Amino acid sequence: MNEGNNSRSLKVTCLLTLMVAIGPLSTDLYLPSLPSLTEYFSTSVSRVQATMSVFMGGFAVATVIYGPLSDRFGRRSSLMAGLSIFILGSFGCMAAGSVEALIGWRFVQAVGGCAGPVVARAIIRDVYERHEAARLLSYMASAMALAPAIAPLIGGWLHVMFGWRSHFVALALVGIALVGAALVLLAETNAHRDVRATDVSRIGKNVRIMFSDKLFVAYTMTLMFSYGALFSFISVSAFIVIDVLGVAPDRFGYLFIFVAFGFVGGGMTGGRLVRRFGMERLIGSGLGIGLCAGAIGFAMAALGLETIPSVIVPIMGVFFACGLVLPNATAAALTPFPQIAGTASSAIGFVQMGGGAFIGFIAGLLHNGTTAPLFSLIFLCWLCAGGIYFTALRKGFIRPSGDAKNA
Repeated sequence: MNEGNNSRSLKVTCLLTLMVAIGPLSTDLYLPSLPSLTEYFSTSVSRVQATMSVFMGGFAVATVIYGPLSDRFGRRSSLMAGLSIFILGSFGCMAAGSVEALIGWRFVQAVGGCAGPVVARAIIRDVYERHEAARLLSYMASAMALAPAIAPLIGGWLHVMFGWRSHFVALALVGIALVGAALVLLAETNAHRDVRATDVSRIGKNVRIMFSDKLFVAYTMTLMFSYGALFSFISVSAFIVIDVLGVAPDRFGYLFIFVAFGFVGGGMTGGRLVRRFGMERLIGSGLGIGLCAGAIGFAMAALGLETIPSVIVPIMGVFFACGLVLPNATAAALTPFPQIAGTASSAIGFVQMGGGAFIGFIAGLLHNGTTAPLFSLIFLCWLCAGGIYFTALRKGFIRPSGDAKNA
């Protein structure tokens, strides 16, 4: 019996990991096609890059919806509704006849897809305690990093064999498979349904409570800038690797594997060490590593070194740092709000994805055919993340023991 329960638990964990991976899978699968889309639609780099930023913006907007919905109606039904919209949006992207239509359907796709990570985080908070949640999120982050590792590789093959539209057919099929798996494996975990969770006044009250908590604000802003460092690379990676470094689209994924496994390394390290050292020390270490990686990349760019090692090695450091920071900061930010875990997950996702979308949009605007704007932005993001976190640590809002001071 225990063996059967363990098997089911592992299957549910894998399903939740795939739910969280919807975002990176939806952005990274079609990265190899981005440069060719500028020619296909006769448009600019920044216009094509907007299909990435709009997707992240849609994620940010919809996170505000799914958290309260899952607090009121349950995790399972909210997830099903979101995945249905994701499937519709994926088919819409496949049929898009202009870059404007593609941008619009990418927004719809994001509105549906963001149900995955928002509800999955809330389910983890429903079931696990603070440090166990951080440990699970770290391991999930490591497994989830297989999506950005494998997706560009598969995307390159699909691009060469079938063209850019095939990416969205593949995403629609993924959505259909997730719906089927969730119907079979996923039980309802929300034991504290709140019939007023979707009331505007209640949402406003909950948001005020969360953002008056200095601990929550510090962790969430640290998350936003750390994710911004990561997403600024993702949003222009195809233009950097294919156009600047001269890598063929079908080989783009092989380089991206090294980058993604930097995140795997960070997540696995965090999962193994969180009980021994605590979330706060791991977050601080990740911020230090990210700042060093950003500084090295910035120095390389300033010297005019634009080779595969000079770009990929610092970016691997950035991804390793995010593998340490993101899962632990997410678990720490969720801890004070067990009764409104869905709404708290929404607030975190809104800030993280909204900030990431804006930073990614800036990266697209600044791109000038060199690596200098990208590494300048990455370095600035780590400076902001570290400044916020260590200021909060010094003032006592965050303590190495994980206790909060909300004065």
